[in-house]
Formats: sequence, structure tokens, C-alpha cells
Amino acid sequence: MISIVGSGRVGSTLAMILVLRNVDHVTLVDIIPGLPEGEALDLSHMASEVGVDRRIIGSNDYSSLKGSDIVVVTAGLARKPGMTRMDLLTKNAGIIASVSREVAKYAPNSKLIMVTNPLDAMTYVALKTTGFPKNRVFGMGGMLDLSRFKQLLSDYLHVSRGSIDALVIGEHGESMTPLPSYTSVNGIPLRNLLSDQQIDEAIDKTRKVAAEVIAKKGATFYAPANGISRMVEAVHYDRKALLPVCAYLEGEYGLSGICIGVPAIIGASGVEKIIQLDLKGKEKESFDKGASTLKEALASLPPT
Repeated sequence: MISIVGSGRVGSTLAMILVLRNVDHVTLVDIIPGLPEGEALDLSHMASEVGVDRRIIGSNDYSSLKGSDIVVVTAGLARKPGMTRMDLLTKNAGIIASVSREVAKYAPNSKLIMVTNPLDAMTYVALKTTGFPKNRVFGMGGMLDLSRFKQLLSDYLHVSRGSIDALVIGEHGESMTPLPSYTSVNGIPLRNLLSDQQIDEAIDKTRKVAAEVIAKKGATFYAPANGISRMVEAVHYDRKALLPVCAYLEGEYGLSGICIGVPAIIGASGVEKIIQLDLKGKEKESFDKGASTLKEALASLPPT
């Protein structure tokens, strides 16, 4: 069973994707009376017409998490126009600590995927609060940043999105690290196709485009939900997929004690292996800057 804590736009969109793909039974949990039950009814009506026979449940009771193999946490305050992800730090830390205690109580053997912003710090809070092994708590950020980088590169290159293989790691925020050195178009290195100036422009736009979406429609949820679904399916089907995820580091990239976006192999046990890349120049500077930002953020958090 896959459980989603938070039945807002991201959580309900994720549930819809998982139901349409017939991945597994889905449980929605939210503190707002009636909301998760209503979403479950609506999704069940959709499932009946497309012939998907999965059980879809909505509940205000965390005990409904019992039996979950995967728990996705989207609960918390959403980012508003003009806010950075870090503006949400203290308020969402308390919410995520509370939710994490419930996950540990009712789904102690689950893999926990964090979505709530600021993503990297909240993944750390969830890891420390649940006490789960580090491989079973990880976050979504890089998958969303990757989708935005690929879209911008497609616009620059006038090629199919499906032709682009790209990678974005680091902090899920203003210091995110798109990696042109590890980006190609059907095997052709990106630097063979775009100038350094064009690449720098695409990277800058990738870092800013979330704020643009939020300013224009109030929230971003289709792309995040799709990124989460890729991670959920990698675990559920034991795909051993190499994906950018927020993971806890113990010496990798010269860092310890923080959660940050890195490429990792994701399978049935969660984060099965972190892939260490040889970062240089601007890419290393950006990654290190994001790590410093996260260290400062974590130092400001109250005890969970």
C-alpha cells in the first residue's frame, strides 16, 4: 500500500497518477475533515470508469497508515508568491516532526519520501524524528528540478524532450546545481550544442522558474507529482533506477550530517547506492554553496 500524508494539490495529483498507472492501493491522510475522504471518493469514481480495481481510502486518522510500504509526505504550509523555500523552515519543521512521529508509529517498516519544503531540511527532520535507517528516508527535489531543466533545454535546442538526458543535484532551492557536464542530447554532450552563455542562461532560468509558476497560478503540482511517482514506482517495482534524490550523506561529496540532492540508485529498499560524481568549477561551487545554506538552516532548527 502507498500512503500519502497531505491531500492538497500535490498529494491528490500524485494519487491520481498512481491510480491511473494501477501501481498499488492508495491511502490519503489529512487533518482537514472530509478532504481525504472526498478525494478518495472522486478518485474511486475515476478508477471505476477506467477499470482500475485498486482500493482508495481517505482518512483523518494516522492509524490508516498501517501496512504502508511507502509513505509520501506532502503535508505542510505551501510556498506563497514572493517566498523562498527557506521561509517555510521553522513552521514546517514542527509539522514534519509531528507527522514523522505518526509515520514511525503506524508504518515503522515503510520507505518515507519527503516532498514538503524546504525539502532538504524537512528530509533531515523526518530522518532524525523517525529514527529510520538512512536508506528509508529520502526526498523528491532533484526530480522536479530536472524536469524544469530539461524543458528549458528543449526550448533552446528545439529538440524532443525525450532526447535529453540531464541531471540536477544539490539543494532544492536557489542554489540547486544543474550539471551541464552530465547532460547530453541522445549521447551528444550539451556543450557541443549550446554556448556557455546559453547554458548559464538555462541554469539561471531553472533556478527561478518555480517562482514564476507560483506567481502565475499559486502553486506547482503537476510536475512535482510526476517526479514523486517516478520515485514511488522505482521503489515499488524495485527498478534500481538512477535518480536525483535528497539523501543523507556520511562522507560522500566530502559532507556528513545533512540531506542534499545527489544521484542515487533507488530500489525496493529505498536509497541503495549514492553515486559520487567528480564535480569541478561552477558545478562544485554551486553544490558547496547549497550545502552551506543547508548547514546554516539545520543549525537554526529547534530540537525535534
